[in-house]
Amino acid sequence: MNDFVETYRNVIIQIATPNSTGTGFYLRDRGLIVTNHHVVEGNRVVVIEGAKFGKQLAKVHYADQKYDLAFLEGPHHMEDLPEVRLGTGKTLRERDQITAIGHPFGLKFSVKSGIVSNTREVMNGVPYLHIDAALNPGNSGGPLVDNDGEIVGINTFVIQNGDNTGFSLPVMYLQESLEGYALADSDNACRCTACLNIVTVKTVDNGFCSFCGNKVELPGSVEEYVPSGISKTIENLITQIGYDVTLSRSGPNAWEIKQGSATIVITYHDKTGLLSCDAVLCQLPKENIKPLYEYLLRENYTNEALTLSVHDQDIVLSLLIFDRYLNDETGMVLLKNLFEKADYYDNVLVEQYGATWKTQD
Repeated sequence: MNDFVETYRNVIIQIATPNSTGTGFYLRDRGLIVTNHHVVEGNRVVVIEGAKFGKQLAKVHYADQKYDLAFLEGPHHMEDLPEVRLGTGKTLRERDQITAIGHPFGLKFSVKSGIVSNTREVMNGVPYLHIDAALNPGNSGGPLVDNDGEIVGINTFVIQNGDNTGFSLPVMYLQESLEGYALADSDNACRCTACLNIVTVKTVDNGFCSFCGNKVELPGSVEEYVPSGISKTIENLITQIGYDVTLSRSGPNAWEIKQGSATIVITYHDKTGLLSCDAVLCQLPKENIKPLYEYLLRENYTNEALTLSVHDQDIVLSLLIFDRYLNDETGMVLLKNLFEKADYYDNVLVEQYGATWKTQD
C-alpha cells in the first residue's frame, strides 16, 4: 500500500473556487485533471495546487452533470508527474478492500481505508459503489483505489450523519466519459443531461443541444465569478495590496495568501459578521521558549488591532474586523499593516528567538 500512496501523493490535486473546495487527480496519459462536476460547477476557471507545484489557474474543459464529472486542464510544465492506472477491467465485490484519497476539510493529503459495502447502489439512474471509507467534505473528486493501486472509482458524495456512508462513481463511467471527450476533440464540452450525448462548441446551437434540443451550458460559457458585498470589499483590498485575488480564493468567503515565509488566511464569517485574518508565521523552538513568550506579550501590549498567539506549535499573528467597520480605507490600513508585520515578525522570531520556519505541506 505504501508504494501507491506515495505515487498518489504527487498526482492528487487540491481544487478551490469561490464556492467550494475539493479534490482532483491528474491522468498523465490524458493530460487532464479529473474531479467532480459539483466541485467546479459555475466556474470556467479554478485554482489548483499539488505537492509538486504551487497555486495556478486551470480551465474547466468538460462538464458532466449526469455522472458528476469534470475535466480540467493539467498543471503547467508538470509532464513528469507519475502515471496512475484506471482499473477498468476489474469486477469489484462486496468486502473488497479500497482506499479513498483526497483533501478533506482543506487538508493537504488524507488516506482512508475501508471496504466495498455494496457494488450497486442506484441513485438518479447511476449505480454507485457504496463504501465505508470515511469521506468528508473536500474528498469529492478524489480517487477510490484498490489494493493494486488502480483507480476503481471517483469519490462523489457522503450521506450527512450517516456513519461512514460514502459513494463512489464506478471507473467505467469515467473511462466512457474520457473516450467520449477525446472523440469530441474540443476543450469546451459538456454532456447533455437529456440525450447524454457530448456537446461541444461545434455542435451547440444557441445554447441548446443540437441532438435533442435540451438546454446545455458549456464550461466556457459560464459567466465569470463577480464578488458582491463584503467579499467584493475584501477582494478589492487584496488586489490593491498587490496580490492576484483569483489565486487567493480558497473556498466560500475564504482567501489564502503567501507573504514571504508566512501564510495569511482570511475568512469572513457571515453569520457573525466577523472577518478573521490569521498569519501563520513560524513554529516554537524546542528550547529557550520563555524569552520568546515574553517578546510576544510585550508586542501585544504595544500593538493596535493585531494579536500574537501560539496555537499548538504555530506562532500566529491575528487581526479581527467586524464587517460594519470594514471599508476600503480602514481595511487597507489594517490589512496592509498585517501583511507588513507578518513579514517582519517571522524573521525576528526565527533570527533572534530561535523559532523555526514552518514546514510547507
